[in-house]
Amino acid sequence: MLQVQALTKQFRGPQGRQVLARLDLHLVAEEYVAIMGPSGSGKSTLLNVLGGLLRPDAGSIRLEGVELSALADNALTRLRRRRIGFVFQAFHLLPHLSAAENIALPLQLDGVARATAMARAQALLEAVELGDRSASLPGELSGGEVQRVAVARALAHQPALVLADEPTGNLDHGVGMRVLALLRRQLASSGGSGLLVTHSLEAARTADRILVLQDGRLHPWQGETG
Repeated sequence: MLQVQALTKQFRGPQGRQVLARLDLHLVAEEYVAIMGPSGSGKSTLLNVLGGLLRPDAGSIRLEGVELSALADNALTRLRRRRIGFVFQAFHLLPHLSAAENIALPLQLDGVARATAMARAQALLEAVELGDRSASLPGELSGGEVQRVAVARALAHQPALVLADEPTGNLDHGVGMRVLALLRRQLASSGGSGLLVTHSLEAARTADRILVLQDGRLHPWQGETG
């Protein structure tokens, strides 16, 4: 599903540093992996590189056999829209669209009829316990509700790869665990894989395995951390 080899990313300038140093990662279909590590270790950068939002300096990223570095920007954008789902820390919901419209928009951009896209959005809102907030604008929702809409949007197109950056950070314990369970179910039903970046060991333990990002590389989790 996802093969990453010798991935390298360096930020240049006066404060420049190497964030990813010949990093390797392999995910199979339906595998769900948690990534932990100290603040500033490069976890969000890794997700952005894997999702094609940042270009690596070196290395290979293959998703479903497609080499991301070989794609032109337009082709990479299409692949991202169709095969990758993001849950950003900053959410990035469009403020003038309702919760349901935010979820439906990526589907509509890919040619799905509005009625079909909105039905899918409503079903996902029900799944994240926000079925009654479909018409609400992001500014009318709490932080936790916005976060759940962002999770639903990431799952709308049944992506091959879900990249989730602290998806339960603003949720209370019970809702957070239910959202992670939903993420797991969706991956299983679509045959997709998922990467969860989290500081919560309890959230990480819902994954198939836990990796720790340290010194630019991923290492198997050895014990209590975070």
